[in-house]
Amino acid sequence: MKPKHSKAKREHTLDRGVSTLDEAAAWFARQSIEEIECVVPDLAGVARGKIMPVRKFLGAPSMNLPLAVFYQTITGDFPEFEGAVNAVQSDTDIFLTPDFATLAAVPWAQDPTAQVIHDAFHPDGRPVEEAPRQVLRRVLALYSEKGWNPIVAPEIEFYLVDRNTDPDYPLKPPVGRSGRPETGRQGYSISAVNEFDALFEDMYEYSERQGLEIDTLIHESGVAQMEINLRHGHPLELADQVFMMKRTIREAALEHEIYATFMAKPMASEPGSAMHIHQSIVDRKGRNLFSDDEGQETALFHGFIAGQQTYLPAIMAILAPYVNSYRRIARDSGAPVNTQWGYDNRTCGLRVPPSDPANRRLENRIPSSDANPYLAIAATLAAGYLGMIAGLKPSEPVNTDASVAGVQLPRSLSESLRLFEACKPLVDILGPTFCAAYDRVKQAEYETFMRTISPWEREFLLLNV
Repeated sequence: MKPKHSKAKREHTLDRGVSTLDEAAAWFARQSIEEIECVVPDLAGVARGKIMPVRKFLGAPSMNLPLAVFYQTITGDFPEFEGAVNAVQSDTDIFLTPDFATLAAVPWAQDPTAQVIHDAFHPDGRPVEEAPRQVLRRVLALYSEKGWNPIVAPEIEFYLVDRNTDPDYPLKPPVGRSGRPETGRQGYSISAVNEFDALFEDMYEYSERQGLEIDTLIHESGVAQMEINLRHGHPLELADQVFMMKRTIREAALEHEIYATFMAKPMASEPGSAMHIHQSIVDRKGRNLFSDDEGQETALFHGFIAGQQTYLPAIMAILAPYVNSYRRIARDSGAPVNTQWGYDNRTCGLRVPPSDPANRRLENRIPSSDANPYLAIAATLAAGYLGMIAGLKPSEPVNTDASVAGVQLPRSLSESLRLFEACKPLVDILGPTFCAAYDRVKQAEYETFMRTISPWEREFLLLNV
């Protein structure tokens, strides 16, 4: 469901992306842009960087940041660097170069402002392996060497919640235009989406002005839980769009005094939020490699499925990156908890949606919405690639309830990290430098969590043990 836009809003739609610095200068002048946000996605998918006047950017479009920006935890701390880089290296400068194809407006800014995503390089010109965009590029290069081009389409679930300024209190659904919060689940309800029409009007306007291509908006099964589906396309471009879309949804919600959250499990009694990733592979002529000339499934398709079945447990640390992520991975939670595959079977972790042969694809239903889109797409494509080049064979497809087999995935971040570290084929593909950095950051986040005493512990252990 897409709200209708007013004529006035449509007249402000801006173009997105240029090729050169000179074209960027003309773009800035045409849009009367005064400032620019120079951003780089960190390991958590958080936008880091600098804001500067356009005149300064045009004079020196490259900027410096310390390498440690890719070692910062979600709490703002830094891990022990032992085993990754030393303390001196972590504080040395890296150079960030704009990818002008990502140049877009910042439509929620008070003054005319632009944004551009940057790539990270060492002083000698080497790409920074810890950078999530580089991790995805590294995987895509392997596909390119084979003449293969992955196509992806992410689906992002999130909750709208009432403003919550005290983290000790549970989240509550927000009040919509009726003056009442949702009290029951309204999956696929149009009227439940219409409760937040003003918010979604802004979200759509902001998206159009940034060139973000929304396919559909639906109400998911949780209370005030929504899902945005993006149009399929090149993996790096779609990861950029998810990165920008998360910012956009949060900003639109804040303007309406509502929070939008991509936590995997923000409310104990409600379903978790996922980031499903649809994937197919085409050759250089655009032919789907998952279907042969007769429209039948190919060995490459089966290898792609088998690779994901084989490596899903090892990439869980990326697909479910926080302790909260594993609250979603539980039986009877509505989330898939297995490595099985099936045709249009949503109880399987890997689903083959109904399609004609030209559009045959695999949907990975395991990633949670808190995952970094660059890393989640890279990891799932890496798993599929390993299966394709090894000619792996998948298990038999499941046409019954796959959840009855129980949880077949790691149930904690610490368990996932052990599997991640030990999987040499995956480390080789994603890059040992990145994997060491990611492991250190996630270990540090886990230790921070372990220092926090939860209400459950106070309720059941305080006076009973």
